[in-house]
Amino acid sequence: MSNSGKVWKMKDVYKKQSGDNWIPPIGSTDLAFFMGGEESSYTNIIDFVLISSDGAAKDFGDLLTPTTGGAVSSSTRVVRGGGDTPGGVQNVIEYFEIAAKGNTTDFGDLTVARGRDPGINNDTRGLYCGGTDPSYNNVMDYITIGSTGNATDFGDLAGIGIGGGTNQVNSTTRGVIMGGGNPSRSNQIQYVTFSSTGNASDFGDLTETSLLNAGASSSTRGIRGGGDNGPGGSNVMDYITIASTGNATDFGDLLFAREGIVGASNSTRGIFGAGNAPNSQVSTNRVTIASTGNGVNFGNLTTAHSEGAGVSGSHGGLS
Repeated sequence: MSNSGKVWKMKDVYKKQSGDNWIPPIGSTDLAFFMGGEESSYTNIIDFVLISSDGAAKDFGDLLTPTTGGAVSSSTRVVRGGGDTPGGVQNVIEYFEIAAKGNTTDFGDLTVARGRDPGINNDTRGLYCGGTDPSYNNVMDYITIGSTGNATDFGDLAGIGIGGGTNQVNSTTRGVIMGGGNPSRSNQIQYVTFSSTGNASDFGDLTETSLLNAGASSSTRGIRGGGDNGPGGSNVMDYITIASTGNATDFGDLLFAREGIVGASNSTRGIFGAGNAPNSQVSTNRVTIASTGNGVNFGNLTTAHSEGAGVSGSHGGLS
Protein backbone atom coordinates (compact mmCIF):
# COMPACT_ATOMS: atom_id res chain seq x y z
CA MET A 1 0.00 0.00 0.00
CA SER A 2 2.85 2.39 -0.80
CA ASN A 3 1.76 3.48 -4.24
CA SER A 4 1.10 6.93 -5.69
CA GLY A 5 1.22 8.98 -2.50
CA LYS A 6 -2.34 8.08 -1.59
CA VAL A 7 -3.51 9.05 1.91
CA TRP A 8 -5.23 5.97 3.35
CA LYS A 9 -8.21 6.23 5.65
CA MET A 10 -8.36 3.88 8.62
CA LYS A 11 -11.33 1.95 7.24
CA ASP A 12 -9.53 1.51 3.88
CA VAL A 13 -6.43 0.17 5.60
CA TYR A 14 -8.64 -2.22 7.55
CA LYS A 15 -10.21 -3.56 4.34
CA LYS A 16 -6.78 -4.04 2.73
CA GLN A 17 -5.46 -6.13 5.60
CA SER A 18 -6.18 -9.74 6.48
CA GLY A 19 -9.43 -9.36 8.38
CA ASP A 20 -9.22 -10.80 11.88
CA ASN A 21 -5.42 -11.03 11.71
CA TRP A 22 -4.91 -7.29 11.64
CA ILE A 23 -4.79 -4.87 14.55
CA PRO A 24 -3.85 -1.19 14.17
CA PRO A 25 -0.45 -0.18 15.57
CA ILE A 26 0.02 0.99 19.13
CA GLY A 27 -1.68 4.33 19.80
CA SER A 28 -4.58 3.68 17.43
CA THR A 29 -7.63 5.64 18.51
CA ASP A 30 -10.32 3.95 16.48
CA LEU A 31 -10.96 0.70 18.38
CA ALA A 32 -13.81 -0.03 20.78
CA PHE A 33 -14.09 -3.25 22.77
CA PHE A 34 -17.13 -5.12 24.11
CA MET A 35 -16.20 -7.90 26.51
CA GLY A 36 -17.76 -10.52 28.73
CA GLY A 37 -21.38 -10.46 29.86
CA GLU A 38 -24.24 -12.89 30.17
CA GLU A 39 -25.98 -14.91 27.48
CA SER A 40 -27.82 -18.04 28.57
CA SER A 41 -24.57 -18.41 30.53
CA TYR A 42 -21.58 -16.13 31.11
CA THR A 43 -19.21 -15.38 28.23
CA ASN A 44 -15.49 -14.54 28.07
CA ILE A 45 -15.47 -13.20 24.50
CA ILE A 46 -13.79 -9.87 23.65
CA ASP A 47 -15.14 -8.20 20.48
CA PHE A 48 -13.71 -5.16 18.72
CA VAL A 49 -15.10 -2.68 16.21
CA LEU A 50 -13.71 0.27 14.29
CA ILE A 51 -15.70 3.18 15.71
CA SER A 52 -15.46 5.36 12.59
CA SER A 53 -16.65 2.59 10.25
CA ASP A 54 -20.06 0.91 10.62
CA GLY A 55 -19.96 -2.86 10.52
CA ALA A 56 -19.93 -6.16 12.35
CA ALA A 57 -17.63 -6.79 15.31
CA LYS A 58 -14.69 -9.20 15.15
CA ASP A 59 -13.17 -11.45 17.78
CA PHE A 60 -10.15 -10.06 19.65
CA GLY A 61 -9.49 -12.73 22.29
CA ASP A 62 -10.84 -14.05 25.59
CA LEU A 63 -11.10 -12.97 29.21
CA LEU A 64 -9.54 -15.19 31.89
CA THR A 65 -13.02 -16.23 33.09
CA PRO A 66 -16.55 -15.88 31.68
CA THR A 67 -17.82 -12.86 33.60
CA THR A 68 -19.62 -9.53 33.65
CA GLY A 69 -17.98 -6.48 35.26
CA GLY A 70 -16.59 -3.07 34.43
CA ALA A 71 -13.52 -1.90 32.51
CA VAL A 72 -11.24 1.11 32.07
CA SER A 73 -8.76 1.99 29.33
CA SER A 74 -5.88 4.17 28.32
CA SER A 75 -4.94 4.84 24.70
CA THR A 76 -2.84 1.66 24.73
CA ARG A 77 -4.30 -0.70 27.37
CA VAL A 78 -7.68 -2.07 28.52
CA VAL A 79 -8.14 -3.22 32.15
CA ARG A 80 -11.27 -5.11 33.24
CA GLY A 81 -12.10 -5.74 36.92
CA GLY A 82 -14.49 -7.66 39.17
CA GLY A 83 -17.64 -9.22 37.81
CA ASP A 84 -20.20 -11.96 38.31
CA THR A 85 -19.05 -15.46 37.37
CA PRO A 86 -20.73 -18.88 37.51
CA GLY A 87 -19.04 -19.29 40.93
CA GLY A 88 -20.07 -15.88 42.32
CA VAL A 89 -18.52 -12.41 42.36
CA GLN A 90 -14.77 -12.04 41.89
CA ASN A 91 -12.06 -9.48 42.65
CA VAL A 92 -9.87 -10.31 39.63
CA ILE A 93 -8.39 -7.50 37.51
CA GLU A 94 -7.08 -8.46 34.05
CA TYR A 95 -5.71 -6.53 31.08
CA PHE A 96 -4.66 -6.61 27.44
CA GLU A 97 -2.66 -4.30 25.21
CA ILE A 98 -4.69 -2.74 22.39
CA ALA A 99 -1.90 -3.31 19.88
CA ALA A 100 -1.59 -7.04 20.64
CA LYS A 101 -4.59 -9.15 19.73
CA GLY A 102 -5.15 -12.00 22.17
CA ASN A 103 -6.30 -13.01 25.64
CA THR A 104 -6.12 -11.05 28.88
CA THR A 105 -3.36 -11.31 31.51
CA ASP A 106 -3.70 -11.01 35.29
CA PHE A 107 -3.27 -7.45 36.60
CA GLY A 108 -4.08 -7.73 40.34
CA ASP A 109 -7.12 -7.68 42.63
CA LEU A 110 -9.84 -5.23 43.63
CA THR A 111 -10.17 -4.39 47.33
CA VAL A 112 -13.65 -5.99 47.36
CA ALA A 113 -15.05 -8.78 45.17
CA ARG A 114 -18.12 -7.51 43.33
CA GLY A 115 -20.07 -7.51 40.08
CA ARG A 116 -21.84 -4.73 38.19
CA ASP A 117 -18.99 -2.27 38.88
CA PRO A 118 -18.84 0.36 36.14
CA GLY A 119 -15.49 1.89 35.22
CA ILE A 120 -14.43 5.52 34.70
CA ASN A 121 -10.96 6.78 33.85
CA ASN A 122 -8.55 9.23 32.30
CA ASP A 123 -5.29 8.20 30.59
CA THR A 124 -3.53 7.51 33.90
CA ARG A 125 -6.00 6.38 36.55
CA GLY A 126 -8.98 4.03 36.38
CA LEU A 127 -11.78 3.63 38.95
CA TYR A 128 -14.23 0.76 39.56
CA CYS A 129 -17.32 2.22 41.17
CA GLY A 130 -19.70 0.42 43.52
CA GLY A 131 -21.27 -2.84 42.52
CA THR A 132 -23.06 -5.80 44.03
CA ASP A 133 -21.59 -8.52 46.24
CA PRO A 134 -24.52 -9.58 46.11
CA SER A 135 -25.90 -6.62 48.10
CA TYR A 136 -25.11 -3.11 46.91
CA ASN A 137 -21.86 -1.48 48.00
CA ASN A 138 -20.46 2.04 47.62
CA VAL A 139 -16.76 1.16 47.31
CA MET A 140 -14.63 2.95 44.73
CA ASP A 141 -11.21 1.44 43.94
CA TYR A 142 -8.52 2.89 41.69
CA ILE A 143 -5.57 1.58 39.72
CA THR A 144 -2.75 3.11 37.70
CA ILE A 145 -3.59 1.77 34.25
CA GLY A 146 -0.01 1.69 32.94
CA SER A 147 1.24 -0.52 35.78
CA THR A 148 0.03 -3.77 37.36
CA GLY A 149 -0.89 -4.51 40.96
CA ASN A 150 -3.79 -4.48 43.38
CA ALA A 151 -6.36 -1.69 43.49
CA THR A 152 -6.39 0.97 46.23
CA ASP A 153 -9.41 2.50 47.96
CA PHE A 154 -10.41 5.83 46.39
CA GLY A 155 -13.47 6.77 48.46
CA ASP A 156 -17.19 6.10 48.57
CA LEU A 157 -20.07 6.73 46.24
CA ALA A 158 -22.88 9.00 47.43
CA GLY A 159 -25.69 6.86 48.86
CA ILE A 160 -25.63 3.10 49.29
CA GLY A 161 -24.12 2.11 45.97
CA ILE A 162 -24.86 1.85 42.30
CA GLY A 163 -24.66 -1.70 40.98
CA GLY A 164 -24.86 -1.84 37.23
CA GLY A 165 -24.11 0.10 34.12
CA THR A 166 -21.05 0.51 31.91
CA ASN A 167 -20.95 4.24 32.36
CA GLN A 168 -17.60 5.35 30.88
CA VAL A 169 -18.48 9.06 31.04
CA ASN A 170 -15.17 10.85 31.43
CA SER A 171 -13.23 13.99 30.75
CA THR A 172 -9.47 14.16 31.30
CA THR A 173 -10.08 15.48 34.83
CA ARG A 174 -13.51 14.18 35.91
CA GLY A 175 -15.42 10.90 35.89
CA VAL A 176 -19.22 10.76 36.06
CA ILE A 177 -21.42 7.86 37.26
CA MET A 178 -24.98 8.00 35.92
CA GLY A 179 -27.90 6.18 37.53
CA GLY A 180 -27.68 2.72 39.05
CA GLY A 181 -29.18 0.89 42.01
CA ASN A 182 -29.40 2.50 45.39
CA PRO A 183 -30.77 -0.19 46.13
CA SER A 184 -33.82 0.73 44.07
CA ARG A 185 -33.35 2.33 40.64
CA SER A 186 -31.84 5.78 40.86
CA ASN A 187 -31.74 8.93 38.73
CA GLN A 188 -28.71 10.26 40.59
CA ILE A 189 -25.64 11.53 38.75
CA GLN A 190 -22.42 11.79 40.76
CA TYR A 191 -18.81 12.62 39.94
CA VAL A 192 -15.20 12.42 41.11
CA THR A 193 -11.99 14.26 40.23
CA PHE A 194 -9.40 11.74 39.03
CA SER A 195 -6.31 13.49 40.43
CA SER A 196 -7.56 13.37 44.02
CA THR A 197 -9.09 10.70 46.22
CA GLY A 198 -12.29 11.06 48.23
CA ASN A 199 -16.00 10.50 48.09
CA ALA A 200 -18.16 11.18 45.06
CA SER A 201 -20.15 14.43 44.87
CA ASP A 202 -23.68 14.99 43.61
CA PHE A 203 -23.89 16.23 40.02
CA GLY A 204 -27.65 16.31 39.26
CA ASP A 205 -30.38 13.98 38.03
CA LEU A 206 -31.10 11.90 34.92
CA THR A 207 -34.39 12.40 33.08
CA GLU A 208 -35.55 8.99 34.44
CA THR A 209 -34.49 6.41 36.99
CA SER A 210 -32.10 3.97 35.34
CA LEU A 211 -30.25 0.79 36.30
CA LEU A 212 -27.98 -1.26 34.01
CA ASN A 213 -27.53 1.61 31.55
CA ALA A 214 -24.50 2.53 29.42
CA GLY A 215 -22.47 5.66 28.79
CA ALA A 216 -20.44 7.28 26.04
CA SER A 217 -18.55 10.56 26.10
CA SER A 218 -16.31 13.09 24.47
CA SER A 219 -14.12 15.20 26.75
CA THR A 220 -16.96 17.72 27.14
CA ARG A 221 -20.26 15.80 26.88
CA GLY A 222 -21.50 12.56 28.42
CA ILE A 223 -24.47 10.50 27.21
CA ARG A 224 -26.47 7.91 29.16
CA GLY A 225 -28.23 5.33 26.98
CA GLY A 226 -30.88 2.70 27.75
CA GLY A 227 -31.14 0.76 31.00
CA ASP A 228 -33.89 -0.57 33.23
CA ASN A 229 -36.24 2.30 34.09
CA GLY A 230 -38.69 0.26 36.18
CA PRO A 231 -41.35 -0.76 33.67
CA GLY A 232 -38.67 -2.53 31.62
CA GLY A 233 -35.91 -1.71 29.15
CA SER A 234 -35.53 1.94 28.15
CA ASN A 235 -34.57 3.49 24.81
CA VAL A 236 -33.98 6.94 26.34
CA MET A 237 -30.72 8.82 25.90
CA ASP A 238 -29.92 11.94 27.88
CA TYR A 239 -26.77 14.03 28.18
CA ILE A 240 -24.75 16.28 30.45
CA THR A 241 -21.91 18.75 30.11
CA ILE A 242 -19.16 17.07 32.12
CA ALA A 243 -17.36 20.20 33.31
CA SER A 244 -20.49 21.66 34.91
CA THR A 245 -23.08 20.21 37.26
CA GLY A 246 -26.84 20.03 36.75
CA ASN A 247 -29.60 17.79 35.50
CA ALA A 248 -29.42 15.79 32.28
CA THR A 249 -31.21 16.87 29.09
CA ASP A 250 -32.99 14.65 26.56
CA PHE A 251 -30.71 13.58 23.69
CA GLY A 252 -32.95 11.28 21.62
CA ASP A 253 -33.94 7.62 21.44
CA LEU A 254 -32.08 4.41 20.69
CA LEU A 255 -33.54 2.15 18.01
CA PHE A 256 -34.15 -0.41 20.77
CA ALA A 257 -35.19 -0.47 24.44
CA ARG A 258 -32.72 -2.50 26.54
CA GLU A 259 -31.34 -3.03 30.00
CA GLY A 260 -27.85 -4.40 30.61
CA ILE A 261 -26.68 -2.35 27.64
CA VAL A 262 -22.99 -1.66 26.90
CA GLY A 263 -21.44 1.59 25.64
CA ALA A 264 -18.15 2.81 24.16
CA SER A 265 -17.02 5.93 22.30
CA ASN A 266 -14.33 8.02 20.73
CA SER A 267 -14.33 11.82 20.88
CA THR A 268 -17.05 12.15 18.23
CA ARG A 269 -19.14 8.96 18.10
CA GLY A 270 -20.83 6.83 20.76
CA ILE A 271 -21.83 3.19 20.30
CA PHE A 272 -24.52 1.44 22.38
CA GLY A 273 -25.21 -2.27 22.03
CA ALA A 274 -25.97 -5.70 23.47
CA GLY A 275 -28.36 -5.83 26.44
CA ASN A 276 -31.64 -7.60 27.20
CA ALA A 277 -34.87 -6.96 25.30
CA PRO A 278 -35.79 -9.24 27.22
CA ASN A 279 -33.41 -11.79 25.66
CA SER A 280 -29.74 -11.00 25.03
CA GLN A 281 -29.06 -9.05 21.83
CA VAL A 282 -26.23 -8.52 19.32
CA SER A 283 -27.17 -5.26 17.56
CA THR A 284 -25.58 -1.85 18.16
CA ASN A 285 -26.53 1.80 17.56
CA ARG A 286 -24.32 4.82 17.01
CA VAL A 287 -24.82 8.50 17.80
CA THR A 288 -22.85 11.68 17.14
CA ILE A 289 -21.96 12.96 20.62
CA ALA A 290 -21.82 16.69 19.78
CA SER A 291 -25.33 16.71 18.32
CA THR A 292 -28.67 15.37 19.54
CA GLY A 293 -30.92 12.85 17.82
CA ASN A 294 -31.91 9.21 17.63
CA GLY A 295 -29.59 6.24 17.30
CA VAL A 296 -28.65 4.79 13.89
CA ASN A 297 -27.81 1.15 13.19
CA PHE A 298 -24.08 0.38 13.47
CA GLY A 299 -23.71 -3.41 13.15
CA ASN A 300 -23.75 -6.62 15.19
CA LEU A 301 -21.52 -8.08 17.88
CA THR A 302 -20.26 -11.64 17.46
CA THR A 303 -22.49 -12.96 20.28
CA ALA A 304 -25.62 -11.85 22.11
CA HIS A 305 -24.95 -10.76 25.70
CA SER A 306 -25.83 -8.23 28.39
CA GLU A 307 -24.03 -6.58 31.32
CA GLY A 308 -20.62 -6.80 29.68
CA ALA A 309 -18.00 -4.05 29.65
CA GLY A 310 -17.37 -1.46 26.94
CA VAL A 311 -14.28 0.73 26.47
CA SER A 312 -12.15 2.32 23.77
CA GLY A 313 -8.69 3.79 23.26
CA SER A 314 -10.08 7.25 22.57
CA HIS A 315 -13.01 8.15 24.86
CA GLY A 316 -13.46 11.53 26.52
CA GLY A 317 -11.03 10.81 29.35
CA LEU A 318 -8.22 10.37 26.83
CA SER A 319 -8.83 13.40 24.61
